[in-house]
Amino acid sequence: MKKHILIVMLMVAAFAFSQTKTYQVGFLLDNNSAEIETLLYELSNEISTVVGEDAIIEFPVANTLVNNFDSAGALSNYNTLLQNETDIIIAFGVINNAVISKIGTYEKPTILFGALSEELITDETIVSNIENYTSIITSQSYTEDLKFLKKLSNPKTVGVVLEKAFTDNLPIAETFSKIGLALDLEIRLITFESLDDITSNLDDIDAVYLAGGFYFSDDEIKELANVLIEKKLPSFSANPVKDVMNGILATNHDQSQLNQFFRRIALTVESVVNGNDLSSLSTKLESKSNLTVNYNTADRIGLPLKYSLIATTSFVGNPKEIVADKTYTLVSVMQEVITENLELQTRERDISLTQKEVQFAKSDYLPNVTAGATGTYLDPELAAVSNGQNPELVTSGNVTLEQTLFSEAVNANISIQKSLRDAQQENYNSETLNTVFNAATAYFTALILKANLSIQNQNLELTKYNLKIATENYEAGQSGKSDVLRFKSEKAQNTQQMVEAINQLEQGYYTLNQLLNNPIDTKIDVEEAELQKGVFSNYKYEQLGQFLDDPKLRQPFVKFLVQEALVNAPELKVLDFNLKATERSERLFGAGRFLPTVALQAQYNYEFSRVGAGTDFIFGDFPQGYYTVGLNVSLPIFNQNKQNINKQIASIQKEQLEVSKENIELSIEKKINDSVLDLINQISNIELSKVFEETAKEALDLTQTSYANGAVNIVQLLDAQNNYLQAQQASANATYNYLQVSMQLERSLGLFFLLQDESEREDFIQRFLEFTQNND
Repeated sequence: MKKHILIVMLMVAAFAFSQTKTYQVGFLLDNNSAEIETLLYELSNEISTVVGEDAIIEFPVANTLVNNFDSAGALSNYNTLLQNETDIIIAFGVINNAVISKIGTYEKPTILFGALSEELITDETIVSNIENYTSIITSQSYTEDLKFLKKLSNPKTVGVVLEKAFTDNLPIAETFSKIGLALDLEIRLITFESLDDITSNLDDIDAVYLAGGFYFSDDEIKELANVLIEKKLPSFSANPVKDVMNGILATNHDQSQLNQFFRRIALTVESVVNGNDLSSLSTKLESKSNLTVNYNTADRIGLPLKYSLIATTSFVGNPKEIVADKTYTLVSVMQEVITENLELQTRERDISLTQKEVQFAKSDYLPNVTAGATGTYLDPELAAVSNGQNPELVTSGNVTLEQTLFSEAVNANISIQKSLRDAQQENYNSETLNTVFNAATAYFTALILKANLSIQNQNLELTKYNLKIATENYEAGQSGKSDVLRFKSEKAQNTQQMVEAINQLEQGYYTLNQLLNNPIDTKIDVEEAELQKGVFSNYKYEQLGQFLDDPKLRQPFVKFLVQEALVNAPELKVLDFNLKATERSERLFGAGRFLPTVALQAQYNYEFSRVGAGTDFIFGDFPQGYYTVGLNVSLPIFNQNKQNINKQIASIQKEQLEVSKENIELSIEKKINDSVLDLINQISNIELSKVFEETAKEALDLTQTSYANGAVNIVQLLDAQNNYLQAQQASANATYNYLQVSMQLERSLGLFFLLQDESEREDFIQRFLEFTQNND
């Protein structure tokens, strides 16, 4: 009995299968390309999926016919499909619509579909109540598109790009003339049959509106976009978002409209399969506006984006990739900041000033030569009895030479000033290290802020997607309106966070410009810093981390780093030179005070004239010129006890410097150990953050699917989204934090490996090897 039932069931199934009808679908196109072929493939899949097991749908390649914008060809293609095995005809394009919609009677089910601007739609456009015929039109608006273009760039003259076939079959010129008057825009039509027709007609316009161009390939759109970017022309496309992904500035139409289009066509084919009449199915699909902007294109043409549009705008491109007047690597930042930083230039002047102090101290051993002239008039009566010593009128001059031959105070001052000069040089070296470290910090901060901007942009797009899910669930009755409102609130917060991320990145660039002595508004960019790539592979930063991660090697290596830091630290060298100066002062006010000061003095006098009474000498003539030479030796015996007091002050200062030196040595040792522990933390953070991001992304995908199916609530979805946001930020910052801590360690060492040559790095390694051998 069971066998008989099974046989009957198989016979019923076989009969049912034999009754499944096969339908051949033919496509009529105005033009074709690889991209159009992809869309036809997606449409075919959608039709097959919707029809399901109701029928077998076939799409013979021979039934896809192209008219190449020729009206006669369009009619011929339609007749070809009427005469062959085609069961359902689907036509797309301006020419096909213009020709087929006027035929009037249709032997086979015919579906016309296409996008048409609201300004071109009339009562005759959507034809209904005709057997075997339906038209599906999705409306868009040239006016709305141009309004958005005006908001973005405020052009005066707009070049409207359209296929020549459009202007031959539709009232395009009249339509755009009215739109131009309404929007206070000068419209210039640019009709084309090839890409060259567009690129050669872009003079004297402020922006471009791509109202046509649907059949352009991706490569052609990219070529056109590059020309527009080169000419700094804002562009807007009436086509889906793919144009924007290929470089056009903006569009008001997204992929969801195309998906809606495909679903409506598939449902119409299903109606044909089910035997329904097409005459009542003519449909106008309402499109939803969704502004999409290419962030990189806006940056390349120098178009600042209005924050008022961000809340309703989706972005494509990478906010981290910007067009800059200067693009820096970490090494170039470190090198340039040394030569250009204004604070360092000020410190260089301090060194020059202390060098002058040394020269000033040495000048005490240079001769001091002075010249003088005098004229004297004396009472004649007194002059007459002076025996020629004081004539009535005399003029004379003299030259005086003073030369210190030996002075302990001068010697001490020269030594002290040299030490202070050397200390100032070490202060400069210390400030150089600080400035380089600050520049590296600003560099990594900019990278972190770039990453954060990209992540905030992704998070905003994710919130928009979740809002779409919530809206669909609400419309399907699976959830309440509160979910929609909550995601709208999240969208507003995410938008504000993105605005803040943009401004924070700008502030990061301002900081870097200040350090590099650039004009604050200079457009700069910083290249990515990745381990095992570029300069970081040459300098083996990752190996440094691996080395510190080994507990057996860590302790001797840390001791070696501390030793190196104590040798290199300019702060300790500053104290050493100040100690040297203080010790010299101590010797001066100690035993040095008993050393005499020896000086030479000489003077030459010359009498130019003597006139009047008292000019004659009783005992011969007074010489006109004569000289004197003297040697002065002085020895301080008791100077109000000031020498002892000065010595005591010098001793106290010496003790103070020695205590400061011990404190700095201890501080350096602590900083080295702290940096090593921070590096170890960052090593583990790099790996764990990757795991965190991967698991958070997987959890978010699962939660999104569950939320769409009503299996989880909005709180769980928001938690998953926030976890993913935090995971992205942690993962993006992990490497930067590791390199930043490495820079902190190098600053404590008193050197930067990135600024050393190969021989200096080899010397460092050799010193470590010697250190480990001597401390086994």
